[in-house]
Amino acid sequence: MKRQWFRPWLVLGFCVLAASSPHARKPAVWPPALAPADERADEIRVDKSERRMQLLRDGKVIRTYRILLGDAPVGHKRQQGDERTPEGLYRITFRNDKSRFHLSLRVSYPNEADRAQARARGVDPGGDIMIHGGTPPGYGTDWTDGCIALTDREIEEVWRLVAVDTPISIEP
Repeated sequence: MKRQWFRPWLVLGFCVLAASSPHARKPAVWPPALAPADERADEIRVDKSERRMQLLRDGKVIRTYRILLGDAPVGHKRQQGDERTPEGLYRITFRNDKSRFHLSLRVSYPNEADRAQARARGVDPGGDIMIHGGTPPGYGTDWTDGCIALTDREIEEVWRLVAVDTPISIEP
């Protein structure tokens, strides 16, 4: 008799654990919907040295994330392949729900100043700088080619809160 009540609870427990796995979780609606305008961030601030990204609304921090950067994170991105994350003022220009890194938000690097410095040096400034997912929870080593990386769960939250044309400030 005791065995009969034990099995259903065991199966139920296994299902709860499997559903809570980050690999098993997928939102019912894909991509996640953009939050109403009064809930969205109106600014993004990145502090590379602190490995921190903050979303702000009306000058107040509404979310803070631990981030990972490019393999060579110190200094401003100067050319294709240097694996640096750019520094300066940019904007979010595109939302990619088919990213190979779960979801991604394109940063407007290179801007005109970035292109001019690269042209003066005779190099390609590079591009495709994104805020994206793909970082396993608890992972602590910079690994991108210059992007700003979050966990999949975090980029889903950022995706809901950040619209195209949101300004982003990336500080050393």
